[in-house]
Amino acid sequence: MSKINNAIYEIHAIDALASKDRWVNRIHPLVKLIITVVYILAVVSFPKYDVIGLAGMVIYPIAVFMLSELSFWDSLRRLRVVLPFVCLIGILNPLLDKNTVLIAGTEISAGVLSMITLIIKGIFSVLASYLLIATTSIEKLCYALRLLHIPKVMITQFLLTYRYITVLLEEVNRITQAYSLRAPGQKGVQFKVWGSLTGQLLLRSMDRANNVYENMLLRGYQGDFMHMRERIAFRWHDMIYFLFWASMILLFRMYPVMWIIGNLIGGMLA
Repeated sequence: MSKINNAIYEIHAIDALASKDRWVNRIHPLVKLIITVVYILAVVSFPKYDVIGLAGMVIYPIAVFMLSELSFWDSLRRLRVVLPFVCLIGILNPLLDKNTVLIAGTEISAGVLSMITLIIKGIFSVLASYLLIATTSIEKLCYALRLLHIPKVMITQFLLTYRYITVLLEEVNRITQAYSLRAPGQKGVQFKVWGSLTGQLLLRSMDRANNVYENMLLRGYQGDFMHMRERIAFRWHDMIYFLFWASMILLFRMYPVMWIIGNLIGGMLA
């Protein structure tokens, strides 16, 4: 499978995951959106040396992975392009911050500690965003954004950008396949035809995108998604889900829960 076909397959696979009829998928999209934002804000607000406190925030992605029955390794495979960049964010910290921090009677390099903290923050934030996308369809996300009174223009731009990525990739795939059939045995596309192929790609993708948008208008699309209100009602377990995770996230952020658990276990073993 070519890289373009693989990219198209992955987009459709994520859409299929978001459309499954599982308990987490049925949670109101506004609740999941707010919880994800609260979680990311809580994660990035940890001090740069508080690795142990930050480690406690892993409870949310682990729980959602289990509830949604998503494959952790498949998720890492899909995020394999993003995660290395996230891990590179704090790679220079050991060189810039040469101080030392005393933890449990042991001196540890502050630069290394802050680098680990930045990496964990980035990984947790990416995983939380992925879990939101993998358990909530793009239409439900747009509906949740509309409930927050985000302007229709911005929501339409967000939705069409997501939808047109697949259209663009499909057109790129068709053009590259047609070129390879006309130039057998040639590796890649010659530089001299890049301009003409790019122009064809632009015109073909714009034509298909316009057809998609016209079909959306014929089906009653107005940019507000209020027609989904009858199908996505706010229920009592949505409130329980929101209160539970909001309280857990605030608990792990405001109190050193991991330190407390570690001291309790250490006292029991002693």
